[in-house]
Amino acid sequence: MIQAVAAPAVKKVPERGEVNPKDTWDLTPLYAKESDWEKGLEELKGQKGRMAKWKGKLHQAEDLGAAWEEEKQIDLMAERLGQYAHLRVAEDGGDGAARDRSLRLEHLTTELAEETAWFLPELMRIGDAEWAELVKHPRLAEWQGKLERIRRYRPHILGEGEERLMALAGPTLGGPDEIFSQLTNVDFRFGTVKDEDGTEIELSHGTFTSLLQRQSAEVRRKAWQQYYTEFEQHAFSLAATLASSVKGDVFRAKARKHARARAQSLFPDRVPEKVYDNLVAVVRQNLKPLQRYHRLRKKVLGLKELRAADLQVPLVASAKRKTKFEEAAGMVTTACGPLGKDYQSVLGEGLGKSRWVDRYENRGKRSGAFSSGSYQNPPYILMNYREDVLADVYTLAHEAGHSMHTWMSHRAQPYQDAHYPILLAEVASTFNEELLTHHLLEGPAQEDKTLRAYILNRQIDDIRGTLYRQVMFAEFEQRIHEAEEKGMALTLDFFRTCYRELLQAYLGEAMEIEAPLELECLRIPHFYSAFYVYKYAIGLSAAIALSRKVLAGESGAVERVRGFLNSGGSRPPLETLRTAGVDMESAVPVESALSLFAERVDELEKVLG
Repeated sequence: MIQAVAAPAVKKVPERGEVNPKDTWDLTPLYAKESDWEKGLEELKGQKGRMAKWKGKLHQAEDLGAAWEEEKQIDLMAERLGQYAHLRVAEDGGDGAARDRSLRLEHLTTELAEETAWFLPELMRIGDAEWAELVKHPRLAEWQGKLERIRRYRPHILGEGEERLMALAGPTLGGPDEIFSQLTNVDFRFGTVKDEDGTEIELSHGTFTSLLQRQSAEVRRKAWQQYYTEFEQHAFSLAATLASSVKGDVFRAKARKHARARAQSLFPDRVPEKVYDNLVAVVRQNLKPLQRYHRLRKKVLGLKELRAADLQVPLVASAKRKTKFEEAAGMVTTACGPLGKDYQSVLGEGLGKSRWVDRYENRGKRSGAFSSGSYQNPPYILMNYREDVLADVYTLAHEAGHSMHTWMSHRAQPYQDAHYPILLAEVASTFNEELLTHHLLEGPAQEDKTLRAYILNRQIDDIRGTLYRQVMFAEFEQRIHEAEEKGMALTLDFFRTCYRELLQAYLGEAMEIEAPLELECLRIPHFYSAFYVYKYAIGLSAAIALSRKVLAGESGAVERVRGFLNSGGSRPPLETLRTAGVDMESAVPVESALSLFAERVDELEKVLG
């Protein structure tokens, strides 16, 4: 008699409705129910036309101050509505009602922006002498930072009609990002992959990273090949989408009278282009430690050739362990002890019973992780947390750093000065990762040689991923935007060739560059926010410098870092960092971070014997 053999159970990604509510974020502080959001939207609609009464009066300090107060109230409404709509789409991109809310809000905010297209041009028409008197008026005392920030944009503000057109073009120019997100997060299907035990695992953006950390090279490489096959099947569409995004970047730069797209992107943070160029140059000069690490990785893993699928697997397999989310939250909170008990208390509450965090993957959920905050409301963290990936504990520390930065700056600064730029955001988040590494190395990894090797490997991979990898991305962005500015065709072949050249330069000496890896340039979400990724490298370099000062007990270091977290966007980013104790216009912080990388590779090699 032949008996039927049950097929192995397939581990499926749950639908949103199947997720335990305690594992989701609590959005009721924003809106208790969806109908309240609808009421908020109606209230925002009621603000249409409200700002028109100030037209022609902005040269008078009393009127300008009153106009900004009204604008602030409208912005607060829109920001709260926007945060809720954004988070609901992020938790399930296939939720039609959530996407409908987001689109309706986008339409309304576009109309509001169109209505106030006259505002900045009117301010910009004020002559220098009259402006100098205006800024001295007591009524505008709390708006000094905004006044200064606005005035420096004077050469790049257009006429009223042109500004209206730019406002109307906003959703269209954002189209490539929306298409990329929908295509890769909702439409893509990667199939299933068998793990070492024969269990069928649904391949997704979330499980892809987890599978690349498996000890079986066969499982890793099968998952990697299958994942990139889906990108290969949509490569022409993705290339066209990225090309459209780049064209939009160049259009905006030309329309705003910037020399080029990169100059426009660096302008808000007042970062000289030489800082970007120096960052690339310093990393290019220090590629040997990276290639030495790759040779060590190949040796330890016992591979004939090192491939992209082999770059994330831990070199110390026995250190791989499961860490429940609650345990991870406790580790992160404890690691942040140097920042003070009040910091720890707020963070612990947020990661726990206040439910700032949407913890686990579900179908349609945005991949990766982020922190999102709006003024007067709690910050929220999207995770796709996996208990078997220790790197996700670091991701939680990273996003918690963003959230606490938001929490502190929003309570220390008025609305107009509270929103910190991304450049500073990456310092705060990466600083927390450095504290976590120290906590682990000085705690459980002190006596556990295997765990120590694992944490060293993790820090090495962090610097590799944040400095070397992000700078390679930054160089790619620079090249493709320059190509568009020179009138070159941004085709799939162009992207693949350009990216392969960089892969060969950064990685080629020590590893095999497979053809599908050329498509990696088509799967990076941040490329739809041009010249963003270099900030990760700046952030890591500054965070390493600041954390070393704090952990060494340098006098005043903690106070300076807390001052940095409280400062929000009240000062230019590089000035804020100098005040905190690190000069990013110097090559020293980047060189120091790369030196630490080389030291950690040496130590890891010794620990592994």
